[in-house]
Amino acid sequence: MKIDITPIGIIYSPYKDLKEIPCQAYKSNKIGRIKVFKKFVRGLKDVKGFSHVTILYYFHKSKDCKLIANPFLDDKPKGIFAIRSPHRPNHIGVSTVRLLKVKSNELIVKGIDALNGTPLLDIKPYIPTFDERTNVRIGWLKGKLRGN
Repeated sequence: MKIDITPIGIIYSPYKDLKEIPCQAYKSNKIGRIKVFKKFVRGLKDVKGFSHVTILYYFHKSKDCKLIANPFLDDKPKGIFAIRSPHRPNHIGVSTVRLLKVKSNELIVKGIDALNGTPLLDIKPYIPTFDERTNVRIGWLKGKLRGN
């Protein structure tokens, strides 16, 4: 099976070097711009009513695929599907960011954690009723995050 995915835009952020990027979006308070290509602008209709959006993007600087890797919160190797490393089979990243403004084909967001020039694959509205979960287990992260 072949799957073709076309970027719908570009993410612009203050992060010019991979070493500058925080390990997760919740650790960032940086402002970013998401420029949606003209042919997809109509898809932004009604998005400005949401406080947050979830963005999917392509880790375009990640060339490796590691099925086992060390996460940032542990020194023991974990399976790639149990961590959020960019060195994944399909190099897909996901972040939920605060939507500050929509202007034509551009979204101004807060909490960006992507490298400047990252290809944008999709935008979805963050909807607590759909996206929040209760009675969750966090696997190997138990006791490593605040509040658990």
